[in-house]
Amino acid sequence: MEARINLFGSTVATKVMKHVAAVDKVLRGTTVSTTTQELVKIRVSQINGCGFCTDMHTKEATLAGETPVRLHLIAVWREATVFTEAERAALELAEQGTRVADAAGGVPDEVWETAAKHYDEDELAALVCLISFMNSVNRMNLIAQNPAGDYQPGQFG
Repeated sequence: MEARINLFGSTVATKVMKHVAAVDKVLRGTTVSTTTQELVKIRVSQINGCGFCTDMHTKEATLAGETPVRLHLIAVWREATVFTEAERAALELAEQGTRVADAAGGVPDEVWETAAKHYDEDELAALVCLISFMNSVNRMNLIAQNPAGDYQPGQFG
């Protein structure tokens, strides 16, 4: 499979990607753990069917010390015993924030309240931004049909 367009070779897309990288840098600088951020990135990418981002973030999570067992169980996190309550709250928020078209009222209050038990206001803001950011990046890759499998950890800085 080849990409429809080389987003990294386009002048316009290159300018946008600099802002994408800046957003990622801000989010990495928050107090939400790298592990939780990677779990959220992977789950959002799985839901959206973005192979490019799923490949990228499973490799980045592995580099950050994530275990194969936890990586294999992200898609079925509700049935898995390997995630903390805080991680579960972040994963639920990620799912609800990604599947907004499936829920007429958006993210349910109880999902938000559960997340708020584990994360402070800045961390919640970081999660909201991360979830929306990943949905946006997933869509860019899906539209461009960027293939999965060749990503090298740290490739984008």
